[in-house]
Amino acid sequence: MALYKVADYDPNYSDAFQGQDIKDMSVYVEGGQEKVGTISDILVDEEGRFRYVVVDLGFWIFGKKVLMPVGRTRIDYNDSRIYALGMTKEQAENLPEYDENQVVDYDYEERVRGVYRTQPQATATPASAASYNRETYKYDNEPNLYNVNDTDHQNIKLYEERLVASKQRRKAGEVAVGKHVETETARVSVPVEKERVVVERVTPADAGKAVAPGEATFAEGEVAHMEIYEEGADIRKEAFVREEVKVKKEIERDTVDAKETIRREELDIDAGNLPTETR
Repeated sequence: MALYKVADYDPNYSDAFQGQDIKDMSVYVEGGQEKVGTISDILVDEEGRFRYVVVDLGFWIFGKKVLMPVGRTRIDYNDSRIYALGMTKEQAENLPEYDENQVVDYDYEERVRGVYRTQPQATATPASAASYNRETYKYDNEPNLYNVNDTDHQNIKLYEERLVASKQRRKAGEVAVGKHVETETARVSVPVEKERVVVERVTPADAGKAVAPGEATFAEGEVAHMEIYEEGADIRKEAFVREEVKVKKEIERDTVDAKETIRREELDIDAGNLPTETR
């Protein structure tokens, strides 16, 4: 179970502590004003869960840093303090010293846990470290050491309303573009020609002059043939492309303004004449 410094795991770790950086917070004995030291760092596991705070015991043991399981701490955000639950100076002396350059392995953690298991708060857990082994140990085995204690923490959530704008697409109508057939009477004029036979009888210039004997032949049945033609109008209908209609859509954009009354909760503090501080 590898442990990491909290800033290396998540630079925004202070969000989990109501936006406060608990590093450098003072550590006090539970229920008293005796200062133990200060928080120098926080260790988290591979899933980012807080497991230990690193306490600099400068007020008790100069130059010594130790690990304190998060289940043995209580954070007072109003006073920017952390209380060490059940910690005594004697037990602090028995804790192994923490070196930020060392690897915190199972054996080291067992040395730390061995000290805290002797504290009164640990009566619910087995007193012997032999009850655990590195293959099966889980932090959940000892909730009194690793569960965050929120007994003395009270959070009030302040709500506010905001206008959230969204768009819904709905059908506003429909435009149908089709075609139909209209009929009309069209007129066209076509000039045509017709042939006709004109029979013209004229008196020749030599009329009355005798012809040579034998020149005049009198015969019946002599006929002159002449073909007569005429033009007729040939009217038919043909279809042509007159025009082309293109149907498309264009988008017109507009801005819709809306106004609505929204609510927001504000904090009211009634402490009488007692001094209070809001952070």
